[in-house]
Amino acid sequence: MFSTLQRTIAAAIFVTTCFAPPASAQETLRIRGTIESVDGAVYLVKNRDGAEVKLTVIDPHLYVGIVKSTMADIKPGQFVGATGLTQPDGSQKAIEVHIFPESMRGTGEGHYDWDLKPNTKMTNANVEQAVGGVEGPVLTVKYKDGEKKVLVTPETQVVSYVVGDKSDLKPGIKIFVGGAKKGADGTWTTPRVTYGKDGLTPPM
Repeated sequence: MFSTLQRTIAAAIFVTTCFAPPASAQETLRIRGTIESVDGAVYLVKNRDGAEVKLTVIDPHLYVGIVKSTMADIKPGQFVGATGLTQPDGSQKAIEVHIFPESMRGTGEGHYDWDLKPNTKMTNANVEQAVGGVEGPVLTVKYKDGEKKVLVTPETQVVSYVVGDKSDLKPGIKIFVGGAKKGADGTWTTPRVTYGKDGLTPPM
């Protein structure tokens, strides 16, 4: 069980090292891959493009698990992130929706390009309402500069976050790192690793 201090540190890292609009490719690397081997705090990861990446987790470190959730877990007033494709009417058809913990409210807020798949957008915003639709529920979400309708279909992956543990990071585990930084020696560093629990691939 986390102590009060640990919870405070975790919340701070959640807020400052999670989703944000893409930075310069020369400065950071977004990693989506599978752990191949572990040597202390150093992980050899096979990225989704097939390249091997050496990743070092630095202090103050945080390990965040991703678990399956459902549309029933999404309530008005929650802060969520949705990756989707723009529809002809301007709405977003969600590929995935992640439910942020309260400590991450406001993280990466807005609507911007994302690279999960070609032509995808990320929308991090507050849920105003959820109504039924022909293809599935439609979320109305508001962010500081606007509003979007997000269609959640049966194929949409809905996930949420749990506090993770370094011991979970073993060969075969799927991970996501939002912005690893390149070191002088050519390796990559991050204070935070997000990973799928129970065989889940982080859908971000």
